[in-house]
Amino acid sequence: MAQLTDDCFAFGGALMRIEEAVALIGERLPVLAGTEWVSLGDADGRIAAEDVPALHDVPPFANSAVDGYAVRHAALSAEGESALPVVGRLAAGASPEGRGAHAGAIRIFTGAPMPAGADTVFMQEDVRREGETVVLPAGLKRGANARAAGEDIATGAIAIPAGRRLRPQDIALAAAAGHDRLPVRTRLRVALFSTGDELTEPGRPLGPGAIHDSNRVMLATLLNRFGVSVTDLGILRDEPAALADRIAAAARDHDLILTSGGVSTGEEDHVKAAVEARGSLMFWRLAIKPGRPVAMGLVAGTPFVGLPGNPGAAYVTLLFVVRPLLARLGGASAVAPLGQPVRAAFAYKKKAGRREFVRASVALATDAVLEASKYPREGAGVLSSLTESDGLVELADAVTAVAPGDILTFYPHTTLW
Repeated sequence: MAQLTDDCFAFGGALMRIEEAVALIGERLPVLAGTEWVSLGDADGRIAAEDVPALHDVPPFANSAVDGYAVRHAALSAEGESALPVVGRLAAGASPEGRGAHAGAIRIFTGAPMPAGADTVFMQEDVRREGETVVLPAGLKRGANARAAGEDIATGAIAIPAGRRLRPQDIALAAAAGHDRLPVRTRLRVALFSTGDELTEPGRPLGPGAIHDSNRVMLATLLNRFGVSVTDLGILRDEPAALADRIAAAARDHDLILTSGGVSTGEEDHVKAAVEARGSLMFWRLAIKPGRPVAMGLVAGTPFVGLPGNPGAAYVTLLFVVRPLLARLGGASAVAPLGQPVRAAFAYKKKAGRREFVRASVALATDAVLEASKYPREGAGVLSSLTESDGLVELADAVTAVAPGDILTFYPHTTLW
């Protein structure tokens, strides 16, 4: 396992913008994931560890894009219709050997190889068949409806770049380009804890002052969607010595330690002391709402991130801070979430100097413009604000007020996962 130095997270300043935090991650953390080869069937969602070249042209030969008639364009009349004898037939999978279009037209089907001499294909619905002759209309350009060899991708060209999270279409292109296995990054191993004496496992009876632990299952589910291997290590109680021991033990065989709760500055927030007892911790007082108390550091050379305890804050910071961290450690290209413009249907005020993510629902207004309405209840602890909203509206650091009609950036929940 790679061991990182204690000063690789060092930075100056008391408050950090999200962009600065993500840049620091990219600059100072190495890729920790290794490489393994998997079958195409097991490659979905994995990270390409190397550039994947095309082993041959795609398509490997010139072929017809339609059902119709293949001809030599030079044999057509300069003006008006052309009548050519039908001199052969080619279906997909057939050999074009001995089938030439020099003397006439070849009946051809989609995917069939282009016969010798042919460079153009007329669609069957555009022609008129008269016995063994086909009558072709004027005006079709040379090369129409014919696919050249390598038109999709040429031999040796990069079909899949290193760092891409593989999608079904990537795997299909790899198969078309001759591959049956792909080099991918090994899955990151993430140790996941919740912290707090008030927490009870879901489904168990609640004692006085207790709440069910919802953060851990939410974070584990999101981490699974990001393609990492999660070790659920349960609830850590507010006991500094035990916290330090459990976190240090997790560092021995994981690539990242992730906790929620206990990273603020209260008397019962013990994670800071526990991490500093076994490593180093720099509080990233991020300029973000919800979620300012985010801790990041190292324990025995393993990256550690402590997220806020409020579920709304844990959700936002996982998506906008931990997600790029996972990409870096896992060898993935960092791809920022793609937001879309929406029109505000609400008024709102905020402090300057921090990024804010407002939970919102969207709907088409009467003028067919997408409008965002803010979830009516405030608070990072309101879990229903995540289930009853469509996504997050981003308010930039410099913004201090939102008025109805302002154009904002909206991130649907589904694009963040």
